Amino acid sequence: MSNSPTQIQLIQPDDWHLHIRDGEIMKDVLADTARQFARAIIMPNLKPPVTTVDLANAYRGRIEASLQSLGVTGFTPLMTLYLTDNTSAAEVRKAKAVGVAGFKLYPAGATTNSDAGVSDIKHCYAALEAMQEVGMPLLVHGEVTSADIDIFDREAVFIDQVLEPLRKDFPGLKIVFEHITTKQAAHYVRDAQTSGKNILAATITPQHLLMNRNAIFAGGIRPHNYCLPVLKREEHRIALLEAATSASPRFFLGTDSAPHAKGAKEAACGCAGCYSAFNALGLYAEAFESVGKLDKLEGFASFYGPDFYALPRNTKKITLVKQAQSIPAELPLGDATIVPLRAGETVAWSLA
Repeated sequence: MSNSPTQIQLIQPDDWHLHIRDGEIMKDVLADTARQFARAIIMPNLKPPVTTVDLANAYRGRIEASLQSLGVTGFTPLMTLYLTDNTSAAEVRKAKAVGVAGFKLYPAGATTNSDAGVSDIKHCYAALEAMQEVGMPLLVHGEVTSADIDIFDREAVFIDQVLEPLRKDFPGLKIVFEHITTKQAAHYVRDAQTSGKNILAATITPQHLLMNRNAIFAGGIRPHNYCLPVLKREEHRIALLEAATSASPRFFLGTDSAPHAKGAKEAACGCAGCYSAFNALGLYAEAFESVGKLDKLEGFASFYGPDFYALPRNTKKITLVKQAQSIPAELPLGDATIVPLRAGETVAWSLA
């Protein structure tokens, strides 16, 4: 594959970090993902959160009903459970037995619907021991939540205060450091010494590859570019782009596409989250092309995620064409609307 083609063919990718919410709005956002991806890791931060196998099975049923109503047959939701201070080792083993893909660690209060999250990681040690034993991945929202820590430093502090001690206590635990945003995180994952293959990995979002924190304030407040973890300085964006395009199997695609109604974003206390699902693959292609590394996109998007999760790689192929796609100003979201990432602009690549 040349570095400047007008079209590229890929094994169909998967999205290893996705929010689709619940209820009527699910169908509106699920269609965008299913058009591009074969599988997705479904986040469990609903109200109430998906904390048990029974709740995950019920949620999967609602997702499958939405897919059926859309006429979609080629998409598989991969369910996760929300880790709490009270998650038991027995629930971990039950989850592994029925094919749950992982447990999500939200530090309490770190992001949308995370109030029921973990207050102290040591409360989870029995569950983590069971996860290490059965090979169940821990998916980490890597930020501390202390009010005295600057919001732009919370990921780096998390590495020192939580992640490094956790990895020392559980050297065989499979961990995904999700939606990394800093040079410190990219280098930590790149350089980590592990006791086995694919023990530590990270997902990277399109917004963190394409934008730095200036994008939140360009000409005024840009609420639709506000997400958590928040966008960082340009040096961090560059480090993430280097990691994503490095062909290291430790880094793979996870959009963290997070739908919020327009009114909930454009509010006095607006919600965090970027809706990137509408043309996620085009956004990633644009990022990889910006550094002449389109030939590295397939590994990042299609190979390293399934390898980490010990799932078969997809076999179907898709084609992206270098054809500018206009991004609508708004999209339907139940009774409201949603503003997608890059609304009113164009993305250079489109799904054929």
